Formats: sequence, C-alpha cells, structure tokens
Amino acid sequence: MRSNTVGWLLLAPTILILATFGIVPFVYVLYVAFHQWNPFGASPDMIYNGANNFRRLVFDREFLLAIWYTLKFAFFAVFSEVVIGYLLAQLFMREFPGRGFFRTIHTLPLIVAPIVVGSVWRLLTTPSIGIIPYYLNAWFGYELNIGRDAGAAFALTVIMDIWHWTPLVTLTLLAALVSLPKEPFEQAQIDGASRWQVFWHITLPMIRPAILATVFIRLMDALRTVDEVWMLTGGGPGAATRYIGLHIWKVVFPKTDYGYGSAISVIVLYLTLVMCWILYVALVAPRTKKKRTF
Repeated sequence: MRSNTVGWLLLAPTILILATFGIVPFVYVLYVAFHQWNPFGASPDMIYNGANNFRRLVFDREFLLAIWYTLKFAFFAVFSEVVIGYLLAQLFMREFPGRGFFRTIHTLPLIVAPIVVGSVWRLLTTPSIGIIPYYLNAWFGYELNIGRDAGAAFALTVIMDIWHWTPLVTLTLLAALVSLPKEPFEQAQIDGASRWQVFWHITLPMIRPAILATVFIRLMDALRTVDEVWMLTGGGPGAATRYIGLHIWKVVFPKTDYGYGSAISVIVLYLTLVMCWILYVALVAPRTKKKRTF
C-alpha cells in the first residue's frame, strides 16, 4: 500500500504537467469549436452555434484540399524516408573507410531547428541567389521557380522533409538491424536463399515492429508540419503547399475565426488518432494472432 502511494506521488508532477498542457487545452479548444468567436471583432463575445463549424467543414473546399495535400505530402515523405533510411542503415552496417565520419555527417540535420531548415532551403531555391536553380539551369536547362510552379513547390517540400528526417529513420532501423540474431541469416545462407528471400522472409518480419513504430512517429510529424513549409513556400503557390497546419494558422490568425479554426483542429486530431490506431492495430494484431495459435 505504501509503495503504491509513493509511486503515485512520484508520478503526480508528470500527471499535473500532462493535464495542464494537454487535457486542459484540448477541452478548451473543443469548447471553442462549438462557438463563433472573433476576439478582435466588434463583438468579442463567444456565440454558441452548435455543430455549425463542423457542418461547415464538409463543404469547405479549401479545407478538403488542405487535407488532400497533407495526406499526399505525408505519404511521399514517410514512404521515401523509410526506404532511404533502410538502405542507409544497411550501408552503415558494413565496414568501410570513414564510416564513423559519414554517420556523424548524416545525423547533423536532426539537430537543426525546423524553421532554420526552411530558411536554408528557401535560400537554396531562390532563383536569383540559390545554388539549386543555378545548377538545374546550367546542367539541364530547367528554370526552377517554386513561386509559380506548384509541382516543383510540392516536390521541394517533400525533399526538404526527407533531408531533415531521414537520419531519424536511419538510426531507428540501424538499431533494429544491429539487434537481430545472426543464426537465421546463417541458416538461410546455408540453405542457399537469395538476398531478396532473406530480406522478405527474415529481415523484414523481424524489423517490422521497428518500421511500423518509425512510420507511426513520422506520420504524426508529417501531418502537423508547419514551420518548415511556411519558411520555404508560405503555403503557395496558390494553395499547392497549404498543408493542414498552415490552413489552420491562416484561419485562426489572419481571418481571426477562432471557432472554425478550433473545429478544424479537433477534426485533424481525430483523423490523426484514427490513422495512428490503424498502424497500432497493424503492429499488435499479428503478434496477438500468433499467440492464439499456440
């Protein structure tokens, strides 16, 4: 009994912090979502309007486009990061000159703040001074201008995210690969299995939990990206890179529509939880099924 009391006392500061900065803001945002509220307008009072803000979402073309662009961005970014991260992890598993140096260089983007990443990529892609447009024009005759080319702007946001977060995926999968037992691979080599068979039937099933956990983390980050994209494109050209985080910012601050912005935030949180739940089921269900077969 005493040990339980001591345990709860030790957990009390963490629970208090989580409640203060997690639960309380969420309840407040949920409350605001059912109101029409412009604190800077002529009438700054909250006006209860029921579910009108959520009903409005269904017919809001800008919101639906922002959701579509966000999902497309998250798919291309996370999929590319997992593939490239796995290949780099396999590379770092091998001995070669300068491996430690390349590992260090590879992880440097992780220590750079997202807003700095966006600023650096903005300088790199500015047509007049950027090194990327210069060499694309000199080598391939392609004039890069993300201010007027929606496809190029979207592609650069994906490439920027890959550059910034692939090291995290690499480190996670590298740790998973290092922890694998050697016996299954030695047995497969004796049986004459090809590299593809070893990867598909041994490596992939064994590192599957690490891959899904990595996708889980990166998916949540990709769905709420704001600062990097804001510094690089500002959500443009047009609405080509106005991902859902930027859309919420534009609704809440420039338009000062706090009620509608809160409703969007609640729906986005719900969609994120649903997608993460699907990944969680994909991670846990196979293990549960195997346990039931015994």
